[in-house]
Amino acid sequence: MGSDTVILKPVGYLVSSATMIYSQHLTKGSQEPPIDLKYPGIVLFVVGVSGNFYHHYLLSKPRAKGNDKEYRIPKGGLFGLVICPHYLFEVLGFWGVPLIAQTLYTLSCALGTTLYLMGRSYATRRWYLSKFEDFPKGVKAMIRFIF
Repeated sequence: MGSDTVILKPVGYLVSSATMIYSQHLTKGSQEPPIDLKYPGIVLFVVGVSGNFYHHYLLSKPRAKGNDKEYRIPKGGLFGLVICPHYLFEVLGFWGVPLIAQTLYTLSCALGTTLYLMGRSYATRRWYLSKFEDFPKGVKAMIRFIF
């Protein structure tokens, strides 16, 4: 990951968080949505964050063994089904936020994050296919059987 990404991603998350909080402030006094999706949103967010954490843990395991710097294909979890399950769970977590907040801004942030991570997972899949000759061609980037 380049230094530009290391700087831009946290700044992007910070700006998104601040503007989400501000957009919630602007909706004070507005009519409540007819359907309360707060609890399904919390469940989706927790599942997303937990799955993301677990798959990042699995990503770190091959590198923790000794000083070997060679990259290995991650094993376990959903890595046998999709290349980037950590992105899939991050997207799930981001889709929990618009269910909780029920604002157009949080919906657009979730959509933008989904499209960004789909592009990153597609690039990762192309990299895996070029780097590893024995990598299974049927493993999709982020969503099993679809993408």
